[in-house]
Amino acid sequence: MRMKYYSYEDFKTDTTFLIDRVRDAKFEAIVAVARGGLTLSHAMAEGLDIRQVQSIRTELYDKTIKRGRLNIFDTCHLEGVKKVLVVDDIADSGDTLEAVMEYLEKKYEDIEFVSCTLFYKKTSLYEPHFWINEADDWIDFFWERDFLK
Repeated sequence: MRMKYYSYEDFKTDTTFLIDRVRDAKFEAIVAVARGGLTLSHAMAEGLDIRQVQSIRTELYDKTIKRGRLNIFDTCHLEGVKKVLVVDDIADSGDTLEAVMEYLEKKYEDIEFVSCTLFYKKTSLYEPHFWINEADDWIDFFWERDFLK
């Protein structure tokens, strides 16, 4: 499997661009898809000045091996919010992001959910509302590599 390293410098440039693309939408909260979306959601929350950042955890991959079933672990409390940005690092197969979006839309019927990612694969069954880069390799994010001992 080919891997493409994604550096902090690329992340900073792409995140700034993504923040500028979604700024006018006036999101009230961010839901990070953990773990991949945590770094991006924190940076976007700072750039958009959004204090309400929550997370939803999923398990679909063990390293690079896809599991047979997606599990969702939800700790979100979004009462009173009308517009939420759902943030993940990549729409690879699309299974995770599609399942999270369907789950949130069903649980919170009165909230508008909009998705964004840094990367999108054209073979994904779900296309985020906003994305920056098209991926054709496995992305080796700096936060997955740079802090290993």
